[in-house]
Amino acid sequence: MAYKPGRCLLHFRLKEVGMTPQDLADRIQMPRQQISDYANDRYKMGLANAKTIAMAIGCSIDDLYEWKLSISSAHKEKA
Repeated sequence: MAYKPGRCLLHFRLKEVGMTPQDLADRIQMPRQQISDYANDRYKMGLANAKTIAMAIGCSIDDLYEWKLSISSAHKEKA
């Protein structure tokens, strides 16, 4: 069974903790545009960036995305 990230939930997580993308960018020393690209689903976060962001806002990596079961993986398991 394999999962892949769906829609990014960073925008919602930032609202929950009362932070702006700029606040997060300042906290983790990352360009604000990169944070915005993640939050608006223009790019998926790599593992290291997801961990850094999750730690900075007090959530788990799993909380940063909606997760979808990979269709090809589901078909293989049924076969």
